[in-house]
Amino acid sequence: MPARERLARARALEAAVRETAQAVIMPRHLMAVRERKADGSLLTEADVAAQAALSARLRELADRPVLGEEMAAEEQARLWREGADGLWCIDPIDGTTNFINGIPFFGVSVAYMTGGEPEIGVVYNPVTDESFCAARGVGAWLNGLELPLRRAAATLEEAVAGVDFKRITHRLGDELAVRPPYHSQRNFGSSALEWCFVAAGRLDVYLHGGQRLWDYAAGKLILAEAGGEFSTLDGAPLTGGPAIKRSVLAAANPSLYTAWRDWVRAHC
Repeated sequence: MPARERLARARALEAAVRETAQAVIMPRHLMAVRERKADGSLLTEADVAAQAALSARLRELADRPVLGEEMAAEEQARLWREGADGLWCIDPIDGTTNFINGIPFFGVSVAYMTGGEPEIGVVYNPVTDESFCAARGVGAWLNGLELPLRRAAATLEEAVAGVDFKRITHRLGDELAVRPPYHSQRNFGSSALEWCFVAAGRLDVYLHGGQRLWDYAAGKLILAEAGGEFSTLDGAPLTGGPAIKRSVLAAANPSLYTAWRDWVRAHC
């Protein structure tokens, strides 16, 4: 897909995500009833309705398979195989616990992928009306402003870190809690938006013990286009199908990534 076409599609995707979120998700905000999926994670009627509405809108932009978080694993695997030459990957509400509890930090994440890699991506917070958008090889933006919005910390010691403690080793968690290498730490409860916060310069470094494809597909493109760097904790590329859970280690720029990676590896 030529760069000009990727940019045009990214703008169209941004509008579709914003309109769908405001029409389908926000009217259900603060009224959602929680349910539990087989894996123990939370689900609401809003997740299901948003996935259905997004699927319909996305097929109007490109009539390709739509792989969503709120699908059975067998269907996700089939769609992944069928979508090698074009696939939508969506998380209709990333941060469902926040959504249910009225915490205004959740987002809609959508990526268009070819060959297993994102070409365009949008992550949208409908409460703040912040839309993070990227097109491969073209750039990344927040509501039209080029990312990053601010310069990252000069050193790891000055950095603000986004860290999810739930899925990392006890040793690493203890070291981070007692002897952190950074200035301060945050955890917001929406992986997709946390990727974007690194891209924007709101977070300098990031660590998460386990994410699925829909958690990182759009976010990793947005961060890459903003000049960031990332991998799994063991240094592998962040790739793979919907059944694979990946750890994430990321930073706003290559020098911070190297310092963060070296510290984490020394304390795993």
